Amino acid sequence: MSSPLTVALLGGGTVGASVAQLISESADDLTARIGRELKLTGIAVRDASKPRPGVDSKLLTEDAAGLAASGADIVIEVIGGIEPAKTLIESAIANGSSIVTANKALLAAHGAHLHKLAEEAGVDLYYEAAVAGAIPLLRPLRESLAGDKVTKILGIVNGTTNFILSKMYNDGADYSVVLKEAQDLGYAEADPTADVEGFDSAAKAAILAGLAFHTNVTSDDVYREGMTKVTADDIAAAKSLGYVIKLLAIAELTDDDKGVIVRVHPAMIPVTHPLASVRDAFNAVFVEADAAGQVMFYGRGAGGAPTASSVVGDVVAAARHRITGSVGPAQSIYADLEVRPIGEAKTSYYLNLKVSDESGVLAAISNEFAKHDVSIQAVRQDGEGDAASLIIRTHEAPESRLRATVEALENMTAVREVLGVMRVEGAGA
Repeated sequence: MSSPLTVALLGGGTVGASVAQLISESADDLTARIGRELKLTGIAVRDASKPRPGVDSKLLTEDAAGLAASGADIVIEVIGGIEPAKTLIESAIANGSSIVTANKALLAAHGAHLHKLAEEAGVDLYYEAAVAGAIPLLRPLRESLAGDKVTKILGIVNGTTNFILSKMYNDGADYSVVLKEAQDLGYAEADPTADVEGFDSAAKAAILAGLAFHTNVTSDDVYREGMTKVTADDIAAAKSLGYVIKLLAIAELTDDDKGVIVRVHPAMIPVTHPLASVRDAFNAVFVEADAAGQVMFYGRGAGGAPTASSVVGDVVAAARHRITGSVGPAQSIYADLEVRPIGEAKTSYYLNLKVSDESGVLAAISNEFAKHDVSIQAVRQDGEGDAASLIIRTHEAPESRLRATVEALENMTAVREVLGVMRVEGAGA
């Protein structure tokens, strides 16, 4: 055994404390797996006087910049956000440290820049914990499926929204009621915007798309819709049709294989689809590839211990490379595909219309679909006095044509109200 490998930890919150504890509690096993001891040299926190049970207070420091620049073999960043995390990681790389981070927002915005710095410095940049917590996902995409052609990714990558939608489905409750329960249970933040408006999922979708399609994708490239407008009526309608509603992160190749479309939005999926059974705060990612076929990764997507598991797994990989003088795979963006707008995505729609209950209405509505070259797959009509509820499911068509159809329907005098519009995914799984 040679001298220990040094590890500096930036961030001492829930995840940081769990990482420190896991490194300490598993010290002997980690030494055996790596071949060298890991020595935690410091933990950068905002307030070093704050009690942190299970964490050695002697390691705490408020000098994050000094710790990042200390030249530790491995620097772990679990602060989150763009700054100061970006500056600290840049400093650590400049001082020869390999990086392990769980920072999805930073990677989705500046991943290419950080990868370039790491490659030029000959150090590792690992981030398994940035997407889906404890689920081994990014390394399989980057390495295990490197010999295959991934065509589509469907993912539930945010536990908060999945918990809310699962409760709405099971209890028939409105969004606002379930959100309050999620906040009381600690699943949702006091300000849940990042989760419920899809920002968190969009950052993760960008990372997944970049790995799967060997293209630089940022969070700004991701089309995003939150789930705050999903109602109890939408959930009930989905249930009656044999669907569930999930907030999905979707990344897919275009038909010509020259572009990629990345989007986050609520969608109906059949109850028979593997993702439909993913409930509560769990995450799952469904991958479609030419040779491997359909593969799903499932598990806990957040929390201190699950995320720490992925972080320490990356630390082990980086430590082994440190010993052998090697590095892991660099960022692969050779494909450099064009990021296409959602209007080019092919999907199908569910529509719930309130229409006048009179002869010729269905024919007029069908004619509007035909004008926009959108085929109707199924129609269900229920009378309600002088009005009727019309539920329509379309065949797959380009998003742009479906949107144009909805806009035309909204301007029809026979259509009193468009009660609900939602995309349908996963029908072919």
